[in-house]
Amino acid sequence: MDAAAWDARYAAAPLVWSAGPNAFVERDLADLTPGTALDLACGEGRNARWLASRGWRVTALDWSPVALEKGRRLAEESDPPVEVDWVVGDVLSAPLPTSLDLVVVAYLQLPAAERRTALRRAWEALAPGGTLHVVAHDSTNLREGTGGPQDAAVLYTAADVLDDLGTEAGLEVVHADRVERLVPAADGHGPAGTAYDALVHVRRR
Repeated sequence: MDAAAWDARYAAAPLVWSAGPNAFVERDLADLTPGTALDLACGEGRNARWLASRGWRVTALDWSPVALEKGRRLAEESDPPVEVDWVVGDVLSAPLPTSLDLVVVAYLQLPAAERRTALRRAWEALAPGGTLHVVAHDSTNLREGTGGPQDAAVLYTAADVLDDLGTEAGLEVVHADRVERLVPAADGHGPAGTAYDALVHVRRR
């Protein structure tokens, strides 16, 4: 999907994603000392707004102006309102902030070569001691899980993320594995299904 297609998708519903942060983002990052953060491919900005509410200075970047406008409105309507720097841009080419304390990449599903470029750019934007937190639909979700993209070319694993980042000495792995996430039934009444995500939490020494 290109930016125009995402604009159309975001315009078609009040919210495409949940209003609150991703469960793994909230679980893993709640205890970090606030600093400067980038929410890369932020969509409607649910993680960016949550980080800002906890005292982070956040840049939220996405190539869909429609998604960013929804995020900006929700940030202004928060109680209390939160401040986020909303930036329209392509994760593969837009200038990124530097010397960051945190970069969040949530469900950025790209083919391997583009994914590697985006993740390397995210890593290089970190200051020493900074954290990169990646959560994505896992490759195994296609045959074992529920929901998510049905194109194997844009799914990946925690091992893929580590390979993308390389084995340089400055990478400290806190967590890199497949995790489970419960997904409500489509009709709202049946049993929840299980989705499988790739989760990588690393620090830059």
